[in-house]
Amino acid sequence: MPKVLIISDSHGLTEEVQEIKARHQAEVDAMIHCGDSELSYDAEELQGYHYAKGNCDFEPEMENDQVVEVGDVKILATHGHLYQIKSTLMPLSYRAEEAGAQIACFGHSHIAGAEKVNDKLFINPGSIRLPRDHKEPSYAILEWDTLDNVTVQFHHVNGEPMQDVKLETSLAAKN
Repeated sequence: MPKVLIISDSHGLTEEVQEIKARHQAEVDAMIHCGDSELSYDAEELQGYHYAKGNCDFEPEMENDQVVEVGDVKILATHGHLYQIKSTLMPLSYRAEEAGAQIACFGHSHIAGAEKVNDKLFINPGSIRLPRDHKEPSYAILEWDTLDNVTVQFHHVNGEPMQDVKLETSLAAKN
């Protein structure tokens, strides 16, 4: 069962980023950081993450978007500030389509949530430092056994699943 760890908006935190990575790296197939770590490109904490440059990241080596392939699934990882995610998902949807991605992961708003719009799944893991919608700092784990059975489970920064923030959906093409 493929699994992907998704975090964002850690804004200078190092210990927490390391703890989350250590907690999950042996069980996931990929790790994504959707930007605004405010750490250097070669920081030990970011090693192993597919990293998307945020609006508070200034390292020239960082890329705005990453396309991550896990099995048959393509994931677009970005921060979101270049796609106006605070007002609409439309530009991000177009970018995901352009990248051939079924899933778009992003941060920037610090608001945890997942929703499927048409045939795309959008995931914002929230912020592990400055959450805006919940008082709990959060990250997400995406997993699937088939494209008909996809789950996004949000976790508190301490690792506990947040039972009220979970999405079960399908990525299978509709006939």
